[in-house]
Amino acid sequence: MHTSSTASSHGVHPADRHEMIRVRGARVNNLKNVSIEIPKRRLTVFTGVSGSGKSSLVFGTIAAESQRMINETYSAFVQGFMPTLARPDVDVLEGLTTAILVDQERMGANPRSTVGTVTDANAMLRIVFSRLAQPHIGSPQAYSFNVASISGAGAVTIERAGEKVKERRSFSITGGMCPRCEGMGKVNDFNLDAIFDAGKSLSEGALLVPGYSMDGWYGRIFAGSGFFDMDKKLGKFTKKELHDLLHKEATKIKAEGINVTYEGLIPKMQKSMLSKDVDAMQPHVRAFVERAVVFTTCPECAGTRLAEHARNSTIDGVSIADACALQISDLAIWVRSVKDPSVAPLLKALGETLDSFVEIGLGYLSLDRPAGTLSGGEAQRTKMIRHLGSSLTDITYVFDEPTIGLHPHDIARMNKLLLQLRDKGNTVLVVEHKPEAIAIADHVVDLGPLAGSSGGEVVYEGDLAGLRASGTITGRHLDDKVGLKASFRNAGGVLEVRGASENNLKDVDVDIPLGVLTVITGVAGSGKSSLIHGSVSGREGVVTVDQGAIRGSRRSNPATYTGLLEPIRKAFAKVNGVKPALFSANSEGACPTCNGAGVIYTDLGMMAGVSTMCEECEGRRFQAAVLEFHLGGKNISEVLSMSVDRAAEFFADGDAKLPAAHKILVRLSDVGLGYLTLGQPLTTLSGGERQRIKLATHLGEKGGIYVLDEPTTGLHLADVQKLLGLLDRLVDSGKSVIVIEHHQAVMAHADWIIDIGPGAGHDGGSIVFQGTPAELVASRQTLTGQHLAAYVGE
Repeated sequence: MHTSSTASSHGVHPADRHEMIRVRGARVNNLKNVSIEIPKRRLTVFTGVSGSGKSSLVFGTIAAESQRMINETYSAFVQGFMPTLARPDVDVLEGLTTAILVDQERMGANPRSTVGTVTDANAMLRIVFSRLAQPHIGSPQAYSFNVASISGAGAVTIERAGEKVKERRSFSITGGMCPRCEGMGKVNDFNLDAIFDAGKSLSEGALLVPGYSMDGWYGRIFAGSGFFDMDKKLGKFTKKELHDLLHKEATKIKAEGINVTYEGLIPKMQKSMLSKDVDAMQPHVRAFVERAVVFTTCPECAGTRLAEHARNSTIDGVSIADACALQISDLAIWVRSVKDPSVAPLLKALGETLDSFVEIGLGYLSLDRPAGTLSGGEAQRTKMIRHLGSSLTDITYVFDEPTIGLHPHDIARMNKLLLQLRDKGNTVLVVEHKPEAIAIADHVVDLGPLAGSSGGEVVYEGDLAGLRASGTITGRHLDDKVGLKASFRNAGGVLEVRGASENNLKDVDVDIPLGVLTVITGVAGSGKSSLIHGSVSGREGVVTVDQGAIRGSRRSNPATYTGLLEPIRKAFAKVNGVKPALFSANSEGACPTCNGAGVIYTDLGMMAGVSTMCEECEGRRFQAAVLEFHLGGKNISEVLSMSVDRAAEFFADGDAKLPAAHKILVRLSDVGLGYLTLGQPLTTLSGGERQRIKLATHLGEKGGIYVLDEPTTGLHLADVQKLLGLLDRLVDSGKSVIVIEHHQAVMAHADWIIDIGPGAGHDGGSIVFQGTPAELVASRQTLTGQHLAAYVGE
């Protein structure tokens, strides 16, 4: 391992253990007995190829143990309501401080969460309105769309003249929730055409709702109800018949002499389908719900979520709904225009919070933006705002690629904020690939040398100059630059976009060339995603490969998702003369104790559930008898434990030669996922890994238009060149590739660039440049052009 002589910058000496986080013998995931000392109150960046062990060390070891130890300080009663955290596999961890994770996990799809509610901004704004708005309507909760207005009466016991007496008292709570939509801003309605076929009778199968066959029990209940004629076309039903079919409240009836309850289709569907998590449904049920349920803006509150009294209470003609709908950069200006000594400190604090949004490059958001619609990078930066104003010091802040989703113009601002956190006396740990972010490190820890089982070691620790000279993969590629192409492909047609006005787009007309590599650029919030996802994705022949979650259970893995397991199971079956189903952990070959999960999930009621390795199969997921069958000297569990690259070698030739499997494995390796194991749960993949595994599954298809959203996310510098080669192969095979990207290497490699801006939010939404990268650099008229020119050294 290379170690720089200046490993402890700012005069911190490694011998001073109080100034270090000490890790000894870390073995989480692929870490190989890693021992390291990290200087406190400094900014340390962790580098290395994807899968080298960065996250295992930073998140899985240091942050995980900090959180576990904090949980142990609470009483046993309180711990009962907390998730049970296992101790990381490490010999010694010393010098830990409270760790706060600022990751890219989406903020969840809770429809009640907005940008304003997940920060302190909404709470402060509600107090300001409760003090200054006219007509005056009382407390801050009167402006909250999460608090309903209720009134009632109840008995209370009071002491009077030494005696306890009961008195009945009335009460009322004035909340700001719109009564029609219950503070959601939307109401759901049903698309009746998706629920039944009006040209058929019930007997002919008019109902299109999954599970409602007239051959079963439902048919007997409908027939026995007597509410309608089973042989009458639904299009001929009277109003009453249609009401009874769709909306009738629960009613006791006799069907074939049995007492049963009849209920209309829609209330029944609301209970059985709409109360469930859509992603947890079976695919055919989910597809039905997406067709049948239509969400429309609430007609009463016009989507503001607020009751009439809250909408009508204003400060200088501005309601709280108006304020929350403003772009945050504009809201900051409005807040400063409000002058009132009684709330001056509060206005100052609110203004500073809003300024933080602008500083971090999120000034284009509004406080009423649903939190679940933020990208991973936007969510991470929003979480960061919570901590910037904190007066706590000696905290360990842990960041996971904070530059994701940031234009080169914004990375300098992110760096400034990270340094501010450090300068307040905190330890800042950053997992990062971008050279501009690595450049600000006081200390660098490089993991490798490669990924998976070939990684898990600290190959360098020290300063930036030492990293450059270290000879590690990161050191060698730190100053990589991609030059402008000498020649560009010619378009074979165009994809027309006309009058695009989604979100902040200003009636955009643009021709996107086909048969070439087109890169869409612009600062965060300029309108790139609005243009492509709003006007291109969803068209016939367009394949959109994004970073969204992959629908599937915790049993899904790369082998099942890509279809790789199918030829492997058949090969095992053929060689051993048994059924293919034996080689599926979700079918006949499953361990009977854990049902093929490899772990036992225990639901502890009010406590968090825990999972423990299955003792029967020792986590291998299969029955012992199945593991006696071999292919090329390996059993099915051993194959699923292989990395993609190792499996590609295994199935390339010899006894295990399997061209169908090898072809899929090569595609996975081509997209930079050679380090993944075939049986790794999909739920453990990052956003960038999810995007690349989706891309791998589409690589064999002919023709078409591919849309990629920041494919460099999570890619090491050494793999960017590999990605560019893959994009070239896609275009050369006849595909049109449209990439939304911030990485200058991808911009420089493009045949055509469409730059959107000039700024973010209402300052963006226009096409500010379209042409070749060489023309963009020569003009230098846009922010993108200036940064690309600096990158290529022109």
